[in-house]
Amino acid sequence: MIRLSQFIQSKFGKFALIGAFTTMWVVNISAQNFHPGNDIKPIDRIVAVVNEEVITQQETNELLQNTIQQLQKQNIQLPSMEVLEKQLLERLIIKRIQLQRAKEVGLSVSDNDLDQTLRRIVQDNHLTMDEFRQVLLQEGTNLSLFRDEIRDEILMSRLKEQEINSRVNVTESEIDNFLENQANSPAANEEYRIAHILVQTSEQMDEAQIDTRHKRAEAAYEDLRQGISFAQVSAEYSDATDAMQGGELGWRPLGQIGSPFAELLLQMQPGEITPVVRSPIGFHILKLLERRQQEKSVTIIEQTHAQHILIKVSEIISEEDAHQLIDQIMERIHNGADFMEMAKAHSEDASASAGGDLGWVSPGDTVPEFEQAMNALLPGQISQPVRTSFGWHLIKVIERRSQDVSEQKQRETARKTIHARKADAVTQEWLQQLRDQAYVEYKVEGI
Repeated sequence: MIRLSQFIQSKFGKFALIGAFTTMWVVNISAQNFHPGNDIKPIDRIVAVVNEEVITQQETNELLQNTIQQLQKQNIQLPSMEVLEKQLLERLIIKRIQLQRAKEVGLSVSDNDLDQTLRRIVQDNHLTMDEFRQVLLQEGTNLSLFRDEIRDEILMSRLKEQEINSRVNVTESEIDNFLENQANSPAANEEYRIAHILVQTSEQMDEAQIDTRHKRAEAAYEDLRQGISFAQVSAEYSDATDAMQGGELGWRPLGQIGSPFAELLLQMQPGEITPVVRSPIGFHILKLLERRQQEKSVTIIEQTHAQHILIKVSEIISEEDAHQLIDQIMERIHNGADFMEMAKAHSEDASASAGGDLGWVSPGDTVPEFEQAMNALLPGQISQPVRTSFGWHLIKVIERRSQDVSEQKQRETARKTIHARKADAVTQEWLQQLRDQAYVEYKVEGI
């Protein structure tokens, strides 16, 4: 059976927070006595204040219950309940801070955006909507709660993209150097599947606090040397958002991993772990799970030369008004108005000054709804109004061609690899900055 956690991961990857799904009741859980069949008791109290909002005991218990069930299904030995509660409360705090930040900068998720995301999640997992609802019922989650959680995940994903992309820049010279080093590396075509443990530090910490964090990382390393599973140690010690999934990072090319770790991984065999490694964001332990060769191949794709006109939906222009305006523009074009001139006059896309010309568009360059409508057109044809997360579009196809993009693809892969490597570190620093700047008050003794 496909777990709901896989839906979140399929859309949001490592940015998705563990415990995205909640239940309608609270289970009384203690370190000495946890059984799935415990009596259900409706209890609640404030456990933490985050800026001007509160986190309740019900929220933490729901997350705790869900996490325990996930760990048990993965046959991961549970850390102590005290440690688990602290780890999960911190994740709730980080999530709440991100949602508050998203609201501050004016981000929102429309019902239409949410519906499109849900449809893609269902399609990607090869389910019908009825099967999807059945999975929800089996997980004990209603559709309304699930929609709320997905909305939160979309918000946090958009916030990270907005905040992180503005801080990460990849130059052409960096790409050139990357490709040159890759060509000269004996492991140029290798990928590594790795897991990690992160004990985080911040600029606000003094030497004593950093030393305490270092000792925590060394304690985690010692547990691993004693034979405790990596997944269990990750759940107990790691500050990374994927700690409850065993710290798995998936497959990565060597160039995305970063030189201090890459040099160690080159010498390792699957199953081995690194010693504790210091970085600007904390202390790391990596485990090499697998390694494999990447296949090089010629890449020929079908490209489309397209134009479009975009009318955005916003607080100023409603859904109905935007739809009506794009209909009016379409009618004028059908009556002889020039598409390019209409784009210059009305389109709200950056391409408006060029008459809506998008140049040669490759598969995956646009959102699925846009690409699907574009692919259905013949050269010279204009689409009916198309709704995407950006607004309402008219699309015109100019021409198509088959193109060998092997070199471009190689450079784009290099760009993404460098960007991802930089973004990993920037994301952790950014999250720590948000955490440091927030007012957090614990209302439960011992936390």
